[in-house]
Amino acid sequence: MPEAPGRILIIEDDQAFLDLLQEILTRRGLVADCVTSAAAAERKMGKIDYDLVLTDINMPGESGTEFCARLKQTLPDLPVLVMTAFGSLETAIAALRAGAYDFITKPVDLDLLAISLERALQHRRLTRQVRLLKEQIKAVDQQQELIGNSPSIVKLREQIERLAPLEISVLISGESGTGKELVARALHRLSGRKGRFIAINCAALPETLLESELFGHEKGAFTDARIERRGLFVEADGGTLFLDEVAELPLALQPKLLRVLEERRVRPLGGSREIDCDVRILTASHRDLKEAVSSGEFRDDLFYRLNVIELQLSSLAERGNDILLLANRFIQELAPRVNKQVEGLAAPAAARLLAWSWPGNVRELRNVIERALALCRHNQITIEDLPENLQQKNLQPSRPPGTGELTLAELEQSYIAQVLAQVDGNRSLAAKILGIDRKTLYRKLSS
Repeated sequence: MPEAPGRILIIEDDQAFLDLLQEILTRRGLVADCVTSAAAAERKMGKIDYDLVLTDINMPGESGTEFCARLKQTLPDLPVLVMTAFGSLETAIAALRAGAYDFITKPVDLDLLAISLERALQHRRLTRQVRLLKEQIKAVDQQQELIGNSPSIVKLREQIERLAPLEISVLISGESGTGKELVARALHRLSGRKGRFIAINCAALPETLLESELFGHEKGAFTDARIERRGLFVEADGGTLFLDEVAELPLALQPKLLRVLEERRVRPLGGSREIDCDVRILTASHRDLKEAVSSGEFRDDLFYRLNVIELQLSSLAERGNDILLLANRFIQELAPRVNKQVEGLAAPAAARLLAWSWPGNVRELRNVIERALALCRHNQITIEDLPENLQQKNLQPSRPPGTGELTLAELEQSYIAQVLAQVDGNRSLAAKILGIDRKTLYRKLSS
């Protein structure tokens, strides 16, 4: 498909020369709009996305150099060519310092002008391509936080997109190792909040230290409090505070947390003043908080304040072929760290991964892949590279009831289909991930 012609805005106060430029550029297949002042140019640019600006330096009102400098502040990627009848070195330097892409002297050599315009338009196209590629890479990196095509993970991503901009508390539930902190980070990243994301495990600290970490303390508030300390609520001001394993929060601290949630103010230990804090609270627990409320270990009023919305994460065993997608992602990430050229899983090894119950969920899968990469001697991870408990021959991959046993050929076809889906049908890339050449992949697809 041929590239669309570039659209150029020309600013020139000499109407006759302006008409000539427009005619010549139109003959060369370019689309040129013409104005006679910087003010008129701004009105045009408010409606149209131009690829290039060609401006005279000497114009009534704002000069071309001044306009160029102001334009580069708002549209830094838009190339600006300046032209003037005063081809002095000082004028050229001033224009380039103002951000001009190139400098052209009058009388204008039309052939040289065409070359300069084409070079600037090519620069514009390349700049756009680079920016688009960066955005695509960023989007892919962000999506890789929550890899998978299973219904549960697709639903989870949709929920995160809807909930992220809302100023409500979210409780993230699920077994250990299912990625609760990844979900919290995704909620923060998509929220638009400019402050920090801070995570703390409520089960990892004793009560006195946890209170100081969360709320801060004044100098001399307790033994060894030699200096004033800002708590995490204050550190996360404008951002998100993620309280992991919130079910383990001591009962004595729960009323203080509830007060912060309701009033958005925190009082440090030993302090007499309260500090405003704009913090979104996200919490997580692998324990059932309702049971903790019933047993008296967790306040019901705090529970309802935290559990405005609950996101329930599925175990890895419930996510089916997501296991293979995650495994391949870990191979790509971890293989360079052990200086190995490992490009995928052998089909029998993939079968063992699908058959395992994964009590440690995604965290356990990552550990298994890291161990296998350390032991791997080929360009694929084989059964022999897996831990002994995954090498047992009586492991059977799960499949829908009534469909019979899964054959190795069926597993291989399923695995290839999953890899192709992961790379949007790119067979060359799929073959590289699978550790086979393209001819072999074509043969397997046609068999």
